[in-house]
Amino acid sequence: MENVIEVKNLCLYYGEHQALKNINMHIPKNKVTAFIGPSGCGKSTFLRTLNRMNDLIECVTITGNVQVDGKDIYQPKTDVVALRKKVGMVFQRPNPFQMSIYDNIAYGPRIHGQTNKKVLDELVETSLQGAALWQEVKDRLHTSAMGLSGGQQQRLCIARLLAVEPEILLMDEPCSALDPISTMKIEELVSELKERYTIVMVTHNMQQAARAADVTAFFLLGDMVECQETKIMFTNPRDKRTEDYITGRFG
Repeated sequence: MENVIEVKNLCLYYGEHQALKNINMHIPKNKVTAFIGPSGCGKSTFLRTLNRMNDLIECVTITGNVQVDGKDIYQPKTDVVALRKKVGMVFQRPNPFQMSIYDNIAYGPRIHGQTNKKVLDELVETSLQGAALWQEVKDRLHTSAMGLSGGQQQRLCIARLLAVEPEILLMDEPCSALDPISTMKIEELVSELKERYTIVMVTHNMQQAARAADVTAFFLLGDMVECQETKIMFTNPRDKRTEDYITGRFG
């Protein structure tokens, strides 16, 4: 498998507290990689290192190496805006802008200099189709995005991300605030999106990882305990701590 992200000896500190300890892994292209583990184990913190979202938090120190497409993203000359366009993020709770559905999608392309209305119209449609939302909203594009259901808002946020044409999608517990039907739609969408994008997902739901992910990594107390093909992880884990977690002995 071709790897799009490579992480070597990554450590992260919040002040004196070490939150990530010597993480080493690669993330394969056009696959879904899931991070599982108990609350506070470092999985969301690690996810945010992949597009430098932790830069926004004070007192964070990072050592080690993260390469995206062979380039070290922590080099001083890295264009962080371009990085976050390439490696986009969907958050735990839907966070649509308080504007129309159309303007939510067009916002990113406009920020990056696109002003042609025909191009924006096409981007809005293709992005909403990519997020499996077009049929539900095509007749109300100019109404407020705040009128959508929670599941629709989360798919809108995915569409907003697709509009800036990323290569990698980071998803931080994208279904935790959603009902089971909306969760199923997001999982179906993830399965379709991996044909075109590399997806890295944090989930607190092991069943979701088993259903949606090709590769799963288990985190515990800042360590990445193991990373395996999902099928192997859930049937024949190498580490006793992984087995204890997935069988419900703790967590």
